[in-house]
Amino acid sequence: MTLAWTATEMMTVVSARALRSSDVCFVGIGLPSAACNLARLTHAPGITLIYESGTLATRPTVLPLSIADGELCETALTTVSVPEMFRYWLQGGRITVGFLPGAQIDRFANLNTTVIGSYDKPVTRLPGSGGAPEIMTHCGEIFVTMKQSRRSFVDKLDFITTFGHGEGGDHRARLGIRTKGPTRLITDLCVFEPDPETKEMTVTSLHPGITRREVQDATGWPVRFADRVEDTAMPTESELGTLRDLHARTRRAQGLAS
Repeated sequence: MTLAWTATEMMTVVSARALRSSDVCFVGIGLPSAACNLARLTHAPGITLIYESGTLATRPTVLPLSIADGELCETALTTVSVPEMFRYWLQGGRITVGFLPGAQIDRFANLNTTVIGSYDKPVTRLPGSGGAPEIMTHCGEIFVTMKQSRRSFVDKLDFITTFGHGEGGDHRARLGIRTKGPTRLITDLCVFEPDPETKEMTVTSLHPGITRREVQDATGWPVRFADRVEDTAMPTESELGTLRDLHARTRRAQGLAS
């Protein structure tokens, strides 16, 4: 039987596979939450999930609508104040992996979530930074998840909200940042990882049926491909079944049709 999946399901599965049972993960709402809980329900049962509202070792039975969803407190080992979560857990270096999205990203995985266009007279004003700069700086490593298009994968950001690899090379280290920064950029087309020397995001894996030309056409800079580009493994029946069951439970809990 040939399995069918959506682009979002592929991104979620690929993100989940990158997580380990030993990880302490700073979870975002949406796809990151689905990926982290898919990992917890499959190959990484020991993973520790921390949400921005201060819930620690959270094990939700359904996906939360927001960081204020009561499901998080009810299924957490404990809940701490937001200042304690940021100061002790995040800035204390106790979180191994964080997830971040962006409205725009450049070749060094710097992110823009502030404005499209000029800052003084923007075409679109975006939500802003939130805790993203602190998450990018203090988590052991960062997974960025974004759907890929020339509109969002740009040669030059309109505004740098969150510092990824800066200008590349040792820029993070020169600023005294000791964490790895973005180690994976997971899109609906492929997976990028930073070049070991330049830190430019480089394609290391193509999703099933995706060509190099499609990746380049959806990117606003000349894409680098690794010497050996892997084929992303297709989602398994078990992965898709677990993920879809999680979403179905969530819809039922929200009073929506499954």
